[in-house]
Amino acid sequence: MSDDPISSENHGDVRIIWSDNPPVNALGAAVRQGLVREIEAAEADDGVNAVVIACKGRTFFAGADISEFGKPPVMPWLPDVVDRIEACTKPVVAAIHGTALGGGCEIALGCHYRVALGSAKLGFPEVNLGLLPGAGGTQRGPRVAGPELALQMAVTGKPISAQVAAGAGLVDKIIEGDLLEHAVAYAHEVKDTRPLPRSSERNERIENVDPAIFDEFKKKNAKLFRGDVAPQANLETIKAATEMPFDKGVMFERTKFMELMSGPQARARQYFFFAERKASKIDGVDDSVAPREIKRVGVIGAGTMGGGISMNFLSAGIPVTIVEMNQDALDRGTGIMRKNYEATARKGRMTAEQVEGAMGLLKPSLNFDDLGECDLIIEAVYENMDVKKEIFTKLDGIAKQGAILASNTSYLDINEIASVTKRPEDVVGLHFFSPANIMKLLEVVRGDKTADDVLVTAMALAKKIRKVAVIAGVCYGFIGNRMLIPRQLEAEKLLLEGATPAQVDKVHVEFGMPMGPFQMADLAGVDIGWHRDPSRIENIRDALCAKERWGQKKGAGFYDYDENRRPSPSDVTAGIIEEFRAKKGITETREISDQEIVERTLYTMVNEGAKILEEGKAQRASDIDVVWIYGYGWPVYRGGPMYWADSEGPDKIVEGLKRQQERLGDTFSFSQLLLDKAEKGEKFTR
Repeated sequence: MSDDPISSENHGDVRIIWSDNPPVNALGAAVRQGLVREIEAAEADDGVNAVVIACKGRTFFAGADISEFGKPPVMPWLPDVVDRIEACTKPVVAAIHGTALGGGCEIALGCHYRVALGSAKLGFPEVNLGLLPGAGGTQRGPRVAGPELALQMAVTGKPISAQVAAGAGLVDKIIEGDLLEHAVAYAHEVKDTRPLPRSSERNERIENVDPAIFDEFKKKNAKLFRGDVAPQANLETIKAATEMPFDKGVMFERTKFMELMSGPQARARQYFFFAERKASKIDGVDDSVAPREIKRVGVIGAGTMGGGISMNFLSAGIPVTIVEMNQDALDRGTGIMRKNYEATARKGRMTAEQVEGAMGLLKPSLNFDDLGECDLIIEAVYENMDVKKEIFTKLDGIAKQGAILASNTSYLDINEIASVTKRPEDVVGLHFFSPANIMKLLEVVRGDKTADDVLVTAMALAKKIRKVAVIAGVCYGFIGNRMLIPRQLEAEKLLLEGATPAQVDKVHVEFGMPMGPFQMADLAGVDIGWHRDPSRIENIRDALCAKERWGQKKGAGFYDYDENRRPSPSDVTAGIIEEFRAKKGITETREISDQEIVERTLYTMVNEGAKILEEGKAQRASDIDVVWIYGYGWPVYRGGPMYWADSEGPDKIVEGLKRQQERLGDTFSFSQLLLDKAEKGEKFTR
């Protein structure tokens, strides 16, 4: 058997060029070399009148070979391969199944014709790596499909269906049945067509384009462009296709590609690409450990969190038994789940049949004993250790042998919860982030006695329900919330010293966060974790809660909100801050710089992240970055807090923290790991 991933065979006078490079037919050097070789051989063969490029396995070419990232390039470059395919003097047909992504989509555009199974998808996801399509995709795409669709594909990075592609002319024919058979038949149909429809020579879709479409697209998708350079570069290169001849447009594309490739944002995004894949590895657990079989999941609590957790499993086709204490709460919870599914259907992301199919897998119950049939039971009640221990004591008596008992706690000690059972090895933390049916992150909390196969099962299930899972150790707040605590504490201290909620939030938003600490508190609920005693007021948050200023849901929190939940500065909050200044003996405020806000809030987070690593509560620094990007909206183009710390320099972080040490107070202590990294000039992530 040949190691060459590219081979060919004849079907009459049609040459089939096959790629067999599992798992995704990545466009590595051997594939690129083989494609050029076979195209040239087909062109030179008088017995061949047309060519079909097809892929074996589950997909058409799905992009670059990630193993080549960061290595010296090997010829031929992909742009040369695409050009050579397009220059072929015989018709070349791309036969697309699975996904034609990135370079795969550019290969397809280099072909003269494209046929695809109805289930296929096409896309330019390069923006997710901080790049743009660099093999002529930004120039051929608009010429074939129009600039509007090219913008959607390249700037958002989201793939389109074969049907959408066909509607825009990007796919010439949708195939039902055997792809190869129909592709060969199509090649016979077009083998005598001349001139060949080369994408680079097509201008009808780019003539007389209104330049305003680019400004309108940017305005409509403003969030994509905030702080991130790749979306803007993609837009500019697609716009260039409407303003320049093809050869000059390709040169402009190459210039922009190289600028991005050598820039810090692309490096951060590519780091994160690999960080996400590393997160699935469980330290100390052999690959041979098999997961337990999960046929039915139980969820305790039909509130916002319990309902969202349930939807993850229902959407994956796993039956769920959901238990509540009273019928009203049960009906309300299941009703919200149905409404969420129906809203998804209205957006065209589900059919009515799929909604009914998912809801049909749900078994609502008021009987705790019904959980006895479940293979995994997830407790999703409010954060109270006594309540959780009571539930796990009950579960220990009714759960079947081998069932996994999980808590969705966001802060509490999994070991203490497990201690009330006779099977602590079956207990694990599964910390979903709210809203649980949307947020991608899942912290899998490893107790001292959690069995290896329980962890393996949790990670496998996370993949099945389309979550990104990270292993965390037992500590207050695990990884994400533990790092959030010092940020929130410092943010409140800054208010007492003279900053406003709006200023602190603005610094975070300009940094690239979706919202600042006070905006986030108002959205999530200022009362989350509050002790519920209005007479016990120890900080600004307690005072807000005592006045029932619980955030957006009450129309008031750190900010005031109108009926459309638009925020405005609050005189009430300003008064509360003044009261606390007086209590603390603060008689004067001062100007606080944006840099101080960064040092007090973000540098302290890095310090806490270093402590988490020091204590072994995170397996690796990159796991912390995955948690913060998927769980809290840290800007991916900054790579995550630990990667960002390396970019800033651990020595600069230490210097900034020392500058603020007096204001940070007695409770602040340096991570020894951070100090060591700074002293030795080492990095956390590379």
